[in-house]
Amino acid sequence: QVHLVESGGGLVQPGGSLRLSCAASGMNFRLYTMDWYRQAPGEQRDLVASISGGGGTTNYADSVQGRFTISRDNVWNRVYLQMNSLKVEDTAVYYCHTRYRAADYWGRGTQVTVSS
Repeated sequence: QVHLVESGGGLVQPGGSLRLSCAASGMNFRLYTMDWYRQAPGEQRDLVASISGGGGTTNYADSVQGRFTISRDNVWNRVYLQMNSLKVEDTAVYYCHTRYRAADYWGRGTQVTVSS
């Protein structure tokens, strides 16, 4: 059974930084693309960033390009999201996701609040 557990969220002022972490288990981690999504209240869940199994390919939503960096550690089975220059509109619950053997797996999410 695949388990994804996010951590690292919190309250930060505009312009600040946070680093989210997602610990994965129950899968051959290094073979699978990992994603970060986010969902603000009343909004749909949107893709923020993706990273290929080997880490060589990354993709970002236009809204976070140049501010967020996704990375992974295939030894410790973790994926990270470094978030810099945070804006109020980045406030959301952030979810770790993977599609493994034709099934979608999600973590429970971690709240990120950007406010002065």
